[in-house]
Amino acid sequence: MGKAGKIVVSLLLAGSLLCACGSTARAEPTASALPAAVTVSAVPAAETAAEPEAERFVLTFAGDCTLGCHPRNYYAPVGFVQTVGQDYSYPFRNVMEWFGTDDFTMVNLEGALCGEDCYPVEKKHNFRGPADYVNILTENSVEAVTLANNHTMDFGQRGYDQTVQTLQEAELPYVERDGTALVTTERGLTIGLYGMVYYRLDLEDMAEDIEQLEAQGADVIVVAAHWGVEGTYQPTQAQIQAGRAAIDAGADIVFGTHPHVLQPVESYNGGVIFYSLGNFSFGGNTCPDDFDTALARQEVIRGADGTVELGELTLVPACVSSISGRNDYQPTPYAPDSPEYDRVLAKLAGTWEN
Repeated sequence: MGKAGKIVVSLLLAGSLLCACGSTARAEPTASALPAAVTVSAVPAAETAAEPEAERFVLTFAGDCTLGCHPRNYYAPVGFVQTVGQDYSYPFRNVMEWFGTDDFTMVNLEGALCGEDCYPVEKKHNFRGPADYVNILTENSVEAVTLANNHTMDFGQRGYDQTVQTLQEAELPYVERDGTALVTTERGLTIGLYGMVYYRLDLEDMAEDIEQLEAQGADVIVVAAHWGVEGTYQPTQAQIQAGRAAIDAGADIVFGTHPHVLQPVESYNGGVIFYSLGNFSFGGNTCPDDFDTALARQEVIRGADGTVELGELTLVPACVSSISGRNDYQPTPYAPDSPEYDRVLAKLAGTWEN
């Protein structure tokens, strides 16, 4: 995909499901992000309106989804498994207005979906959910997941293999670490995926894989990047270098996770970099230090001549929980113009100070 277009950023007027929970974490501003509430654009409405044959697609990205918990919390009343039970619609119920109205939704699946015959490896945090929790994804309009993260091996190779088998049997596309995948939406947009993990990154190999995705017919290329420092609100120089290298190599969208908190959005060379979209439906923590999250909805425009460019980017400020005081694993949009809503936008803009 070419890089001629720039990015339009609009601030979403969230729906009627609002969240009151808050955050006490602190951050310093960063100079690398888009300013809040400012439109940066080379896709003017008048120009695109003059192309009636252009097709418009919407891709939605949300952060870390741990559809399970640590073994010690597996039977805890407030843990993810006991909270959700067999109600597969529960975790994403309050965001279906966005998941269900786009062409493609992608999340970071952080943890194994496997049976009790899988055993945790030695580490501080091990996350597992039952294999049938793949229905949380397939029944709620999630079209792809990334397995490129530091928790998919929490239950060893057996747990990982069962997770992959579960996704395959559910016919849910996924991308692995250092791997690629092609996904074609119902309306015919082909999305190329590349999975990147920060501690095993070769920029030259990444560039080659991105070029291969383009050669294989990808209309738009997404790099799922698991990187950065947990709990930090600014991208590291390594993140910035890798994210920009991905765009320069031909990627259009860099979808970042791992810090568990929001980091800025950057417009770069016709592409967009989400340095971190934070937690989303995250069963790994019953009471995180920071409850803020966001959905990112990126418009993709394919012209009558087949050229593709990014259009409007809509950011949806949200809370990881629908209740105050603890995590109930049900992400819920904040009320527009509320302090929480504005705080999320400031974090995504890199201007938040507290």
